[in-house]
Amino acid sequence: DKIIIPSSTIRDEGTSYHYLPAGEEIGLEDSCAGVLEDCLLKTGMPYVKGKIWTTDGIYRETHRRLKERKEQGCIAVEMECSAILAVCRFRGVPAIQFLYGADSLSTDKWEPRDLMEYGIRECDRYMALALECGARL
Repeated sequence: DKIIIPSSTIRDEGTSYHYLPAGEEIGLEDSCAGVLEDCLLKTGMPYVKGKIWTTDGIYRETHRRLKERKEQGCIAVEMECSAILAVCRFRGVPAIQFLYGADSLSTDKWEPRDLMEYGIRECDRYMALALECGARL
C-alpha cells in the first residue's frame, strides 16, 4: 500500500539497449527522484525506495528468477521503467517514475488483486501526484 520510488532498475528488457550502452541497471536521476520524494512528503502519501526489476518477458518470471532478483535487492517487478528512463536519458528529457501495485508476489503464493479494489479515489490521487511531479519538472 505504498508508492515505490525506483532507486534503480535492472534492465531485463530489450528497448533500453537501443538507447544506452549495455549495463545491468539504470537509476532515476537524483534531481528527479528528489522532486518525487518532495511531492510525496507534501501529500503525506506513504512510499518506499528500492531497486526494481524491469522485464518484458512475463513468462520468464520463474520462481528461480524471482529468488535471484530478491537476492539482488529488488522489491518489485514491472515492464517499462528501464526503457522509459533510457529513452529519456538519451533524449535529455527529465523523467520521474513511480509505481503502485495491484498484485503481490512477495510471498510464495501469488496474491491477485484488482485495482478497482483500491477505488477510484486512489487512482485520482496517483494521477494528481503524476501531474504535480510533471509541473515541477
